[in-house]
Amino acid sequence: MTSLVCRRYANEHYATIFNPENGFFARFEEPGYPEPFWAKHGPELIDISVTGWCDRHCGTCYRSSTPQRRHMLLSDYETVIRQASRLNVCQVALGGGNPNQHPDFLKILKVTREKYGIVPNYTTNGKGLTEEVLQATAVFCGAVAVSAYEPYTQLAEALRKLTSHAIKVNINFVLDSESVGTALNWLIDPPSFLLGVNAIIFLNYKPVGRGGSPKRTLSRNDKVQAFLETALSKQRNFKIGFDSCMVSGLASNGIANSMWYDACEAARFSMYVSETLNAYPCSFMESSYEGIRLAEENLLEIWQEASLFQQVRNKLRHPLCQGGSCVAICRGGCPIFPEINLCDQEENSGTQRKMQLYAGNAFVDAI
Repeated sequence: MTSLVCRRYANEHYATIFNPENGFFARFEEPGYPEPFWAKHGPELIDISVTGWCDRHCGTCYRSSTPQRRHMLLSDYETVIRQASRLNVCQVALGGGNPNQHPDFLKILKVTREKYGIVPNYTTNGKGLTEEVLQATAVFCGAVAVSAYEPYTQLAEALRKLTSHAIKVNINFVLDSESVGTALNWLIDPPSFLLGVNAIIFLNYKPVGRGGSPKRTLSRNDKVQAFLETALSKQRNFKIGFDSCMVSGLASNGIANSMWYDACEAARFSMYVSETLNAYPCSFMESSYEGIRLAEENLLEIWQEASLFQQVRNKLRHPLCQGGSCVAICRGGCPIFPEINLCDQEENSGTQRKMQLYAGNAFVDAI
């Protein structure tokens, strides 16, 4: 029988349930209290870059990873995961670079699950999935996400390896002005290599890193509208998911039931730690903002008190966008890159221009 992890935060008037076997996670507010805006006791999920190393040289890499980038030291990783355990973090998302090519990756998975009781998940480009890595993944991990890159041959091979080991596998598909057509085709006529995949998670493109280009940013048009409607229109052999950066497109059109999605969770329920032990509300802030150095015992202090985290929370609590009733759900969309928001462009053009004034290398108090 599965052992559910149940925690109640009396001072915050809500509780959480986590199923380590299938990854199900839910929050339940106490009767008479609103849904929690943020987890004051600490993050519920930490995104950890265990390496900046990658030898694919993809032109779309938002972290500009190369074979010259460093790996996180195993001792540094334990500094992060030990503090995470004390704050009741149930699961972590390991990324990079290509995390499974970290020289201590097997130890990282083992120590996370066995020593600290936290479920590790990771995203891979598909390379380096050795038999040892696959066996350790099957034992210790909750799920694996494979990044989708053309021509998709490496994606197909990675999916074959992972599913043959009965590993729960998702696909991370970056949606931009160029790839949305392929995404739509996959939904209409799924390629054979998607057989056995748990879900495709569509990620809204952010114009940062090596592939950063405003020309690739999604905008509201007929093709994007057709994609959104098709994604939610019928049952398939795999699930469909979106990152929270797509919430403005879903909320402003009422395409999906608002019970299915939430606004950006950066600095509210999740955070990011780089391989150099710098903490940020969101991984996409790394190239433009100065992170906060994570030390032996300061993760909770960073979470609760760091100015960068407080400012992101303030932007989400008091969004500039007031374009309609959807703002109560999407909280104004992305607080970092307003240009990626998929609200109705004509209705919210004034708000979008205003938000652009606050997008830069430092936050300005906009409330």
